[in-house]
Amino acid sequence: MKPVPNKNWRAVSVVPGGIACELALQLRGRRFLTREAPRLPLTECNRQNECQCKYQHLPDRRSSPRREEDSGFGSAPKPMSAERRRPGERRERRR
Repeated sequence: MKPVPNKNWRAVSVVPGGIACELALQLRGRRFLTREAPRLPLTECNRQNECQCKYQHLPDRRSSPRREEDSGFGSAPKPMSAERRRPGERRERRR
């Protein structure tokens, strides 16, 4: 079963339009969480009436399981090793 993407972690980047302002050009390629992305047109934009900048929605980098536990199958049980101490024997302290 494919994990359901968490909408809180979607990301976008700013794609400058044809006549983009300097700030939009500086933001090109930078990733923002959707909820933290700057509003378009940018407040500092000196071409707000002609702004053609837009967002590019980026794929979630966390879409595949990163750990064995995330896959939904759990971790494989660790093999039990035979006890090598005799009854009543304690472990020695490493020095």
